[in-house]
Amino acid sequence: MQRFLVTCKWKNKVVFKPALRWETPRFNMSPGSSRGPLLVVVLCLFATASCKFPSLDHIKPRASDKAQGRAVVELLKRLLGTRSTEFIVSVNRSLSNDSLDVCELRSTRNYEVIATGSTGVAVASGIYNYLKYFCNCHVSWSGDQLDVPRPLPKLTGVLRINTQHRFRYYQNVCTFSYSSVWWDWPRWEREIDWMALNGINLPLAFTGQEALWQEVYRALGLNQSEIEEFFSGAAFLAWNRMGNLVKFGGPLPQSWHVNQLSLQFKILERMRSFGMIPVLPAFSGNIPKGILRLYPEATVTRLGPWAHFNCSYSCSYVLDPRDPLFLRIGSLYLSQVVKQFGTDHIYNTDTFNEMSPPSSDPTYLAAVSRSVFASMTAVDPQAIWLMQGWLFFSDAAFWKPAQMQALLHGVPLGRMIVLDLFAETEPIFSYTKSFYGQPFIWCMLQNFGGNSGFFGTVESINSGPFKALHFPNSTLVGLGMTPEGIEQNPVMFELMSELAWRKEPVNLSKWASLYAMRRYGSTQENLTTAWRLLFASVYNCTVPHYRNHNHSPLVRRPSFHMNSDVWYDPSDLYKAWKLIIEAAPSLMSKETFRYDLVDVTRQVLQVLTTSFYQEITAAFQNQKLPELLIAGGVLVHDLLPELNRLLSSDRNFLLGTWLERARSLALDEKEAQLYDMNARNQLTLWGPSSEILDYASKEWGGLMEDYYTQRWALFIHTLVECLESGQPFKQDTFNQAVFQVEKGFIYNGQQYPTKPQGDTYEIARRIFLKYYPQALKTL
Repeated sequence: MQRFLVTCKWKNKVVFKPALRWETPRFNMSPGSSRGPLLVVVLCLFATASCKFPSLDHIKPRASDKAQGRAVVELLKRLLGTRSTEFIVSVNRSLSNDSLDVCELRSTRNYEVIATGSTGVAVASGIYNYLKYFCNCHVSWSGDQLDVPRPLPKLTGVLRINTQHRFRYYQNVCTFSYSSVWWDWPRWEREIDWMALNGINLPLAFTGQEALWQEVYRALGLNQSEIEEFFSGAAFLAWNRMGNLVKFGGPLPQSWHVNQLSLQFKILERMRSFGMIPVLPAFSGNIPKGILRLYPEATVTRLGPWAHFNCSYSCSYVLDPRDPLFLRIGSLYLSQVVKQFGTDHIYNTDTFNEMSPPSSDPTYLAAVSRSVFASMTAVDPQAIWLMQGWLFFSDAAFWKPAQMQALLHGVPLGRMIVLDLFAETEPIFSYTKSFYGQPFIWCMLQNFGGNSGFFGTVESINSGPFKALHFPNSTLVGLGMTPEGIEQNPVMFELMSELAWRKEPVNLSKWASLYAMRRYGSTQENLTTAWRLLFASVYNCTVPHYRNHNHSPLVRRPSFHMNSDVWYDPSDLYKAWKLIIEAAPSLMSKETFRYDLVDVTRQVLQVLTTSFYQEITAAFQNQKLPELLIAGGVLVHDLLPELNRLLSSDRNFLLGTWLERARSLALDEKEAQLYDMNARNQLTLWGPSSEILDYASKEWGGLMEDYYTQRWALFIHTLVECLESGQPFKQDTFNQAVFQVEKGFIYNGQQYPTKPQGDTYEIARRIFLKYYPQALKTL
């Protein structure tokens, strides 16, 4: 077995020089060799992650170096105010000769920092690295800690920060519904700044696409009622786009289209100004029923129901990609996308998302992907198809090796990028030979539905990207973060984004300690110890195949069949809680600390709810009414109201903010009520009849009081009545009754505070004094 260096060339340009192991004697690999070209092609397609796919060479920032530099300067002004002038920024794309981002920082004699990077994103993330590790600063969804030392700490020599990953992807097609559906421009501006600071250069940009679809459908001859019966409501558009859902929550007002289109123009301009490559939408074959009126001969399949919805809202119509009409509609739509939004040549569409194809014939599946790709290249010959790999996991019984390979190889190698969407738990690349040669991005999904609740897989994400990088014949071209919902567990996203710039895994205990120091600007040992405990327990789920839906009884419709298991030792959580409470008095001025104080206390009360649930269950089964009244009474009349007061004391945990943002997009009261219903329904029933009940659960002030607590109160009341009357508890009867409570919340018309109320520390301390002894008793 010999080790040697192969130089792979493409059009006389060196593409990569991987060190490979080869089990045969040396061959003459020169271009003139009779055996060379064949081996060169094979190696180019299946080389290590250092292979630069020639078909991706044209994917590069559109903005000039100067424009990218200006974007970073403006970001620093927003972030640091007058201190921003202490950073001298420039972008020079020639700093990188292999499309991999790099940033160099050095200090001047008067303590300024000069930052030069290959892109605006490289400069922004390089400066954030400096702010984190030299200035002890932190930026997150839940607040910033920006006590920047004066003068700036001096660098000795040149600090060079670079990445092994061409792309750093961000977002999930669901994030636009679970998190950003109601955002205005200031919130989008803040998010794009966060992306740049965290090194994101390949973000999904799906806002406003329905406005273009409406024009395409009108051009095809559909009337307005046919269009309105197709689009779902604003909070459910992700699933309308993927062909899962129609009509529910609609119709979309025309003002929605105008607003979203205006937002998309701003979003794209800002993303591109940093040197990002926005990923735009393409056609998957999902069509309105009205197309059948216009084209009765078209080859259309009507799918079965999705996720317990009946065919009033699901059973989508899918146009066969081999039908000539597919190319016409797909090209018409993408032409509109490129005309209105410009292009960076990467497009996302997902065929068969959580839906089984009508045929498992590999010939058919290859024809499908070939046709989808053809509808892209008909408009943009340089198109790259970015596809979520979720279907291979969600319908593993269908997608066997022959079927996966057929779908993937319907597109030329290098012209598709697959998102290994849930790689921290269910990596697909490892049993598909790196997606059979197609480039892929290793992604951390982390969160389903935007649920509140601590969760993480720190060991997995700390090692997984490096395993993928060194996997035999790896086609890895990037790392990604693909949460269904954001604005939770900020620590996981900071760690994951940082790993894209690391050469090897981090020391997790040390990293957690440093995170605590910069998040709070404090060196208190209590805090670093607390975060080490959290990292070793609640943030380190190692249960195989575990999906992070919040399973806690707290946020689930009560029954006697609830999942009360946790993947960690609660004693570690309680120890961390005590340490954070003890550190609290001197840190309450820090928003980041207040958020974490609320969040860790919320997590403790979530766990304690499970303990009370177990006591309630035991008391009922043993027919002990006094014990049932005590446990149920404490839960409904003290613990949950205290949790509601705690959540209501922090701006990041307010139901009122979610609802107010939704209503603010309306032009009149009718629209406001429609958006309000969308916003409430998604959090709770998720459908007209609780089809996906509690999937998008949130632990927010207001929601805790008027939704979760009311359900638990009805449950306890029903159990008490059963014991007093000697009647058995009937789940079906209870479900019918509690459904009225759930539905009542959606239409109660109540307004909720948009500003925090109460003293967070006093509430948290009161809860600690009452429930810490109780917590210890449960161990």
